[in-house]
Amino acid sequence: MADRVTVIGWDGSPLTTAARAALGAATLVAGAAHHLALPEVPPGAERVRLGSVDLAARRITGHRGTAVVLADGDPGFFGVVRTLRAPDFGLEVEVVPAVSSVAAAFARAGMPWDDAQVVVAHRRTLRRAVNVCRAHTKVAVLTSPGAGPAELGLLLEGVHRTFVICEELGTEREQVSVVTSDKAADHTWRDPNVVIVLGGPVSASHGGGWIAGRDPAAGPRGWTLPPEAYDGPLGEGETDLLRAAQLARLGPRVGDLVWDIGCGGGAFATEAARAGAAVIAVDRDPRACGRTDAAARRHGVQLQIVHGTAPHVLERLPEPDVVRVAGGGAAVVSAVADRRPQRIVTHAANRDAAEVIGRDLTEHGYHVECALLQSVELDTRAWTETERSVAFLLSGVLPDRAP
Repeated sequence: MADRVTVIGWDGSPLTTAARAALGAATLVAGAAHHLALPEVPPGAERVRLGSVDLAARRITGHRGTAVVLADGDPGFFGVVRTLRAPDFGLEVEVVPAVSSVAAAFARAGMPWDDAQVVVAHRRTLRRAVNVCRAHTKVAVLTSPGAGPAELGLLLEGVHRTFVICEELGTEREQVSVVTSDKAADHTWRDPNVVIVLGGPVSASHGGGWIAGRDPAAGPRGWTLPPEAYDGPLGEGETDLLRAAQLARLGPRVGDLVWDIGCGGGAFATEAARAGAAVIAVDRDPRACGRTDAAARRHGVQLQIVHGTAPHVLERLPEPDVVRVAGGGAAVVSAVADRRPQRIVTHAANRDAAEVIGRDLTEHGYHVECALLQSVELDTRAWTETERSVAFLLSGVLPDRAP
């Protein structure tokens, strides 16, 4: 194992005294091509091209001498430090940090970023990164080959966003471009790059926040809001207790894409978005679409609203993680199951309808649960019944996809 391992962050600025001293004593230097070309790299040191961090870590583990790893930005922020310290290698490292690429990107844009979400986009995580961009107004995306600005723009089809694309930060080839998301695929972008994705109202906060990223305490408490929080009366399938049960079954979270089919007054869609998920709300009634848009604006969440009739309109929507079906019955539930989301929740007015839906979900490979929900609202001044609702709540979980 190497006698000493120093990880040096590089942001284009001159190296610090500590970084130069560590580099000057190195017998092995790992880094990207532009790192290994730095004049401070000792000519006699073994040079390891940092393609796979795992392979480099194995080389360092077997090295007898002093090793230095050069990495762009802050190597402790979505960087190489995590891999080097992993139990597989057991390396104890000293870190000389630099300005992270995310901090540098927001500095170039002249924007604060304590209210931004930060995600990493690889080929395997690209869809989830895009869902965060759908759901939030300010997101920094650390990209990778095959999961860059062009791919982000293509997957955001139908959702308008502004991209601030920062290429090769800290180098002589650094360039900052501002384009709309629908134009990002028209260009070839240089790696590495950071994309700041902006959508919806972005305004400076005079007092600032208290937690980085999205404030989880924003808005009123509770999974569901009372009916008076929405414009006009809600439908029979939109009672707050039914919505709470549906949210509990689906568990929408950051990185998910939720379909709300038959969005009605927009209550469920708004509440799923309040949980941090990206939401596509679908309804054939333009008035319902308008009410859903108004609800989203009132409660400060981002929704994509699609006017159309299910199941036909669903064919052009991106793949969902979880789905609520509030309208369309068994035919729509069956069409949704064909798309294989992790979870589906719906309700039926009677047992016969519930059995039809349950059998279809079972045939699609879902584990099905059904509960009869009966809620009775009481006037607590006289403890008399004011309203009663009954519904069969069905939920389907796909075993091979359920986390």
